[in-house]
Amino acid sequence: MTAASGSGPVGVGIIGAGNISTQYLENMTKFPDLSVEFVADIALDRASAQAEAFGVPASGSVEELLARDDIEIVVNLTIPAVHAEVGRQIIAAGKHVWSEKPLALDHASGAALLAAADAAGLRVACAPDTVLGAGIQTALRSIARGDIGTPLSATTMFHVPGPNAWHPNPEFLFAKGAGPLFDMGPYYATMLVHAFGSASTVQAVASTSHTTRTIGSGPRAGQQFPVEVPTHHAALIGFAGGQSAQSTFSFQHALPRAGFVEINGTDGTLVVPDPNGFDGDSELWTFGADAPRTIPAVGSTYGRGSGVLDLARAIRSGGTERASGAVAAHVLDVLLAISEAADTGTRVDIASSVTKPEPVPEDWDPAEATL
Repeated sequence: MTAASGSGPVGVGIIGAGNISTQYLENMTKFPDLSVEFVADIALDRASAQAEAFGVPASGSVEELLARDDIEIVVNLTIPAVHAEVGRQIIAAGKHVWSEKPLALDHASGAALLAAADAAGLRVACAPDTVLGAGIQTALRSIARGDIGTPLSATTMFHVPGPNAWHPNPEFLFAKGAGPLFDMGPYYATMLVHAFGSASTVQAVASTSHTTRTIGSGPRAGQQFPVEVPTHHAALIGFAGGQSAQSTFSFQHALPRAGFVEINGTDGTLVVPDPNGFDGDSELWTFGADAPRTIPAVGSTYGRGSGVLDLARAIRSGGTERASGAVAAHVLDVLLAISEAADTGTRVDIASSVTKPEPVPEDWDPAEATL
């Protein structure tokens, strides 16, 4: 853990000017505690266009970004296959890392990244930061105050036909390190870890509906590409505290059921909003009730980039970031265990553990200048 350092807004640079960078830039350029200084991409024209669109003063290559002294946090928005590699480059340049999910593609790479950061006195934090939004945080407060009694189990479903229907370049979403398990699983697994704590065991099955997919939109519509990973995983996750979760992640359902989460306890059931969003009310069902009670979301509804802000404030204060690399590494271990359990047909034990993150205060305000 690094000591608090500096004062004033924290300088931020972005590596990767693809689709997701727009959401990050829309928010981070509004946060007074952040100062976005540079956008880098291997396609220099794409980096320049994003910088110009959001008033970022400079753009260019990764090497140029990493050489700058005014950047403390680098936001790594590269493809999953190089998350760990680029993260190590950022650490070697003496900067903190915010990584898109997943943290890495294997346990060793994720552990090596965190070890390198620790040795350098730097921090690694990781998406998803949706768990910090008003929707999930309100649900977690409901559970913490005992609205459903003692939490016992959860059911989560992410069922869609597949992103090839809408994404103009979907191949990476069907390649190693993605698929529904690693692309969407982090949202659900992270939410479960925030609710239940560390996972301990996994059993799972998987399937693949088609060995090729067709691009459904954009200039390449109609082109086919290979599917390299399972497009459906169903898992039973056991937690160290005795809770369990039945979770399915699928790119092969004609009937979409994305964002379905129920958490059950001794006294009731909480229907939780989509963990891939920052807002949404919860619904509380209690035994004997004819209808649920709505629990309105309270807190920040700013989108992606909120976790970068939380990291920046933690760096300045010497506190602990909530979307930490430790949480992301444990979530990665859960997803890897699901994949292994499905491949081997055996129960897989999860060796890592993590402390449940501190909740976000209801009045946490990204629009406030605090540094």
